[in-house]
Amino acid sequence: MADDGSPRGSVWIENLTWMEAEEALQKYEVVMIPLGARTKEHGPHLPLNNDWVMAEYLAKRVAAEVPVAVMPTLQYGYYPSFLEYPGSVSLGFETFKELVKDVCTSMAGYGVRKFYVLNTGVSTARALGPASEELREQGIEMRFTDILASGARAEEGVSEQEGGTHADEMETSMMLYINPEMVDMSKAVKDYDPTGGQGLTRDPDNIGPKYSPTGIFGDPTLATVEKGMIAVEARVRFIVEELQALIDY
Repeated sequence: MADDGSPRGSVWIENLTWMEAEEALQKYEVVMIPLGARTKEHGPHLPLNNDWVMAEYLAKRVAAEVPVAVMPTLQYGYYPSFLEYPGSVSLGFETFKELVKDVCTSMAGYGVRKFYVLNTGVSTARALGPASEELREQGIEMRFTDILASGARAEEGVSEQEGGTHADEMETSMMLYINPEMVDMSKAVKDYDPTGGQGLTRDPDNIGPKYSPTGIFGDPTLATVEKGMIAVEARVRFIVEELQALIDY
C-alpha cells in the first residue's frame, strides 16, 4: 500500500490476515475472481486443469497492470458439455450461479461493491449473466469476461482451422505460449463436427450434441506458439481495459 492510502499494485486476499484484508478491501475498487476449470477434458493433448492454469496466468498478468484485490481461482463451474469424458466435473446451473453470487455478497459485506469474474469458460457465461443481474438488484456490480469475444479480432487474422472453440487451434496455441510443457502435440488431432447442437458426445448414435470421440472441437494440429502469443496478449489487453472501465465506473 502507498502511504497516502491508495493501492499500489494488486493484493491476493488469501495471503492476508483478516485484519490486513479489512484494510485492503477499503482501498481497492474492484475484487477480481478468476474462474477456470481444474477438472474439464481438453482432448488427448491437454490436461484436465487447462482452464485453471489459463485463469491463474491471466490473473497474474492482469493484476500486474491494474490494482485489484484478487480472490483464489474458482476451480469448479457450469460445464455440462463435457460430462461424457472422464474426469470432467460440472456444477448445476443454479448451484454455480449461487456460488458466484455468494462469493460476491460475502465480500460485499466488507464494503466492496464491484467485482470482475475473469472467466475462461464459454458455458459459464450462461449462469454469470443472470448472476450479474441478480447482484445488481442488491446494488452490487459484477462483470465478467466473454472469453470468445476477448480474442476474436486478433484470432481472425491468424486462425487457419475450419472452425472450433474447444481444445482447438487457438486454445492449444495459447497453452503453447503460456505453458508449453503441458501440451503434447504428438497427440493433437483434428476433430471437428459442424453438425449437432450444444455439447459434445462420444456416442456416434447420439444425434443431439456434436460428435467428438476425442473431446476436441477444432483442429489443434495447426497450433503454434506465435498464434498463442497473439491470442493471449489480446486477451490480456481486453481484460485490462474491462477492469479499468469497472474501476472508473
